[in-house]
Amino acid sequence: MIKACLNGGRSQSDHAAVPLTPEKLAADAAACADAGAGAVHVHPRDADGAETLAPAAVDPAVAAIRGVVPGLPVGVTTGAWIAPSVADRLAAIRSWTVLPDFASVNVHEDGALEVAGALAERGIGVEAGVWTVAAAAAYAEWTVPCLRILVECMQRSAPAALANAHAVLDALPAGGPPVLLHAQDASAWDVLREAVRLGLHTRIGLEDTLVLPDGSVAPDNAALVAAAVTLTHGG
Repeated sequence: MIKACLNGGRSQSDHAAVPLTPEKLAADAAACADAGAGAVHVHPRDADGAETLAPAAVDPAVAAIRGVVPGLPVGVTTGAWIAPSVADRLAAIRSWTVLPDFASVNVHEDGALEVAGALAERGIGVEAGVWTVAAAAAYAEWTVPCLRILVECMQRSAPAALANAHAVLDALPAGGPPVLLHAQDASAWDVLREAVRLGLHTRIGLEDTLVLPDGSVAPDNAALVAAAVTLTHGG
């Protein structure tokens, strides 16, 4: 499965095609689904373009995507950088009225297990973001069931990102949920290729990289997904 990560913390100063509004997210989700994406991950924005967990932004973003591509799984973030207070994150999750199919929770963040529990209580699939070997050890103590583990490699160089990927994969408990492996920026395509080689889920989109495998600037999210699909087929 290739997940399209449509915007993340990027702005249109990073790339003009970064989608921010519900309508733009929905249009990009449809284009990415047509290109071969099996799910989408989005960071809803408030009226000023800032990332937010508030229902006033999450509800319309999820609803807009579902309205254009019904059946495509939609996920959001619960990143602590958006709402540093654990109580605020929990309150936001409990106030959503249009529920995403899944949401990511970074294991290393304060209150991660509580946030995961709040998602599970609402029937939202939990993606456990595991960045390091230490986070893998912490995840092993979790009692909340997870839909997927996100092995997220944030190292700047591809060799370092690949080394981290294998260290984390080796440290994860055996027999767990499916794993999605990905990286960002300069490491994104090397780690995606490794995910394909290992038979793992992966993701791509303007959140993770602004360039195609040949180093040229990607025109949009759908082009990134199409390039990833080509790589999964040996291209």
